[in-house]
Amino acid sequence: MGFLDKAKQAAEQAASKAKEGVADVQTKRSLGQAYTELGEETYQLIESGAVSHPQLEALAEKIRALKAAEGEPAMASAAAGASTSKSTEPPASNQPPAMPS
Repeated sequence: MGFLDKAKQAAEQAASKAKEGVADVQTKRSLGQAYTELGEETYQLIESGAVSHPQLEALAEKIRALKAAEGEPAMASAAAGASTSKSTEPPASNQPPAMPS
């Protein structure tokens, strides 16, 4: 087997391993997304009273506290989408006011 044949074989093996790695990352990402969706749905079921369990309640309380710190209502309906309170004022800016000219 010549040098070029060995190089070609090594390149093919590297490409195959790279494809396997990409597939693994995509599978892990999909699994993470599924867990996130499950968690969000479970939280909504807890808040609606459809599901109750002491282990879930501790996690739900943690989410409530984080949402309260963020200023978000405890129970946000997924179907509602955006906030129901309409304001004509623009959102607060974290930038200092503009200097007068």
